[in-house]
Amino acid sequence: MAKKKGKPSGNTIALNKRARHDYFIEDTYEAGLVLQGWEVKSIRAGKVNLAESYVLLKDGEAFLFGCHITPLISASTHVVADPTRTRKLLLHDRELAQLFRGVEQQGYTVVALAMYWKQHRVKLEIGCAKGKKLHDKRATEKEREWNKSKERIMKRH
Repeated sequence: MAKKKGKPSGNTIALNKRARHDYFIEDTYEAGLVLQGWEVKSIRAGKVNLAESYVLLKDGEAFLFGCHITPLISASTHVVADPTRTRKLLLHDRELAQLFRGVEQQGYTVVALAMYWKQHRVKLEIGCAKGKKLHDKRATEKEREWNKSKERIMKRH
């Protein structure tokens, strides 16, 4: 029998591993998402990709741009489903002000880090980030390798 492909473990729906590789994450925020019914059904099925998504700040509001939610054939028969539509993020005014200040004054980028369930709602973890240079990525990789070898050494002794 073939193995069934299950949902991601825990409450996590999707992770953006590339964001932590390409950016230094300074601050993180939790945002709600404005979704349509077919999107929620697709999210429950795990059909989400956050790999190339980022947050667009415009007119005092935040929008998730580039997130791909694949529509289910059975759930989106009566609507025209756009898998990469821009989705509005729900944040407090104070958090929006901090994000705008970070982007305009300090030159941060706002990226989507993870999508997860909180009770019965879909939440998005976003972060204010600075881009890493190539030497920073190498240093991170070197540190990760050192930690792995240190664990192996400690396990032996």
